[in-house]
Amino acid sequence: MSLQPLAAAVHRAYTADLAAEDLYRMLRLRVDVFVVEQRCPYPELDGRDLEDSTRHFWIDSGGARVLGYLRLLEEPDGSYRIGRVCTARDGRGVGLGRKLMHAAVAEVRKSCAVLSAQSYAVGFYRSFGFVEYGEPYEEDGITHVDMRRSPGNVTGLTR
Repeated sequence: MSLQPLAAAVHRAYTADLAAEDLYRMLRLRVDVFVVEQRCPYPELDGRDLEDSTRHFWIDSGGARVLGYLRLLEEPDGSYRIGRVCTARDGRGVGLGRKLMHAAVAEVRKSCAVLSAQSYAVGFYRSFGFVEYGEPYEEDGITHVDMRRSPGNVTGLTR
């Protein structure tokens, strides 16, 4: 598959505005990447996808498949949590994850945002102004570290 990273449109929708088929395609990608590919049998369906304030960001292949995805959760304290960032194996290396992160960070630029990064992706998230806090930890056999981005930090918003 040949993808042009700047030609792929980022879609964004609240849960209530999603068609069931679109949500299914997003969940399928997440299961394919996190459960099957990374061999992490964990409860992928945590209930947060259905919250009214949850925003879903995705890039698809003309409607057939979701190639990249992330979700943005609004926390009770007014901060945001970016999570479930993933790209289909055949969509990697062309900037889809970067496009998704640009969209999410632009949306929360005036608020604190946190995420749990797999250790190999820490540098990627640093490029968006996230910094590590706390100690690394194991989750489902993969080393993670919590990261935070302060309000107004515009690192990573330029192309």
